[in-house]
Amino acid sequence: MRIGILGATGPAGRGLAARLADVGHDVLFGSREQAKAEKVVGELRSAWGDRVDALHPVANEEACDAPLVILAVTAEAAIPTARQHARSLDGKIVLSMANELVRHGNEFNPVLPPHGSVAAELQALLWDSQVVAAFHLVPAAEFGELDHEMESDVVVLGDDDDARSTMMDVVRSIPRLRAFDGGSLRNAVGMETFAAVLLTVNVRHKGRGGLRLAGI
Repeated sequence: MRIGILGATGPAGRGLAARLADVGHDVLFGSREQAKAEKVVGELRSAWGDRVDALHPVANEEACDAPLVILAVTAEAAIPTARQHARSLDGKIVLSMANELVRHGNEFNPVLPPHGSVAAELQALLWDSQVVAAFHLVPAAEFGELDHEMESDVVVLGDDDDARSTMMDVVRSIPRLRAFDGGSLRNAVGMETFAAVLLTVNVRHKGRGGLRLAGI
């Protein structure tokens, strides 16, 4: 699938982009400055060779030229980035993977925006896009470790059935990731806030735990 990533040069974006390219997706690797995208893609190609040949460095505006566009920016940057590219995102599936959190020592706490979640805020702004939410509980560092098989369950949420199904197919294209239908964006608040608990557990127990649903 052709997938665009806004903010692909950040820790989550570059790892996810590399992982998606490695399993056969055509990835538009976006950045506010194309030169920065080219630099990071060069670094990824030096590390992984032809496994990431399907990465194409572009400016963020060009990264919107795909049926699925991933917002890989921080929670603070998600709304400004979406607002800047709103017209280009019309009719597209837009993935939100950000968690609005604040850290106090070795504990993370959720920050609830007016609509309850970052994903719901994005849908309120991008009313002609189909916003989906996923990957909230997957440690970002694991995406970029291409020789390491990921093992995690990913809950996908969204108000549009087709968009949710498409995103679940993308999740399943990554070996050993399981995708689950979590319902509408009203439930995104649960995933985003639970990220605070999971990160706190990982910090306090010096781990990199993810989500695994037993009995399904």
